Amino acid sequence: MSGASVAMLSVRELLVTFGQGADRVTAVNRISFDVAEGEWYGLVGESGSGKSTVVRAVSGLLLDWDGTIVVAGQKQARRRSRSFHKLLQMVFQDPYGSLHPRHTVDRALSEPLAIHGIGNADRRIERILIDVGLDPSFRYRFPHQLSGGQRQRVAIARALITEPRILLLDEPTSALDVSVQAEILNLLRRLRGEHGLTAVLVSHNLAVVAHMCERLGVMQNGEMVEELTVQQLRAAAPQHPYTQRLLTASAGYDRRAVEAMA
Repeated sequence: MSGASVAMLSVRELLVTFGQGADRVTAVNRISFDVAEGEWYGLVGESGSGKSTVVRAVSGLLLDWDGTIVVAGQKQARRRSRSFHKLLQMVFQDPYGSLHPRHTVDRALSEPLAIHGIGNADRRIERILIDVGLDPSFRYRFPHQLSGGQRQRVAIARALITEPRILLLDEPTSALDVSVQAEILNLLRRLRGEHGLTAVLVSHNLAVVAHMCERLGVMQNGEMVEELTVQQLRAAAPQHPYTQRLLTASAGYDRRAVEAMA
């Protein structure tokens, strides 16, 4: 975070472990980072690096962690308040699993409004569907009647309908067809401007992060091995060998890079 920017999210010495004794595994090993208001920050690394665990701890889905998490100036306990969940929302990787198969789109979008006591449900639901590129007629469809991209649009609409200030995006396009991924990323870029969102984007894809974010943290084996700007990434100027291998691998198939990451 640079200059006089205000941190919308601050994480200090975050530690997450699973298991006990000899079976104890450190999933996130005392990482720290800040995300300024209005900034999009990427967390990148291969599968198992700990990046999704970080956002689950920040979101309140994971209760067992140590360290300090401050959101919009408020230090967070392990159990979060209702106002926290209005302020911060999460979009998950799998649009097939994140929507209840027996609930209509209308119910998926109505429930957050009811939980937070937000009125004008009809108007808000129609407006948010249009915002995410869906006709209001989708309101009474079930998930099985939607494509993967349409389901993810509904999931984004559900996250945005309470008008949060922060989004956590956990691989939001990796479960989608390649032809649909760019549509969803461009939708998120547009919504960022329209809603003034701050976000943390988890991805294994450096190209996605370079398209969406200003800065990124690179995770390996639960540790943040490097933090750099997207300009540094595009200039192929990462310092850590692991980041260099990720960058080489993302540029196309490179047998030496793949073998080095094994």
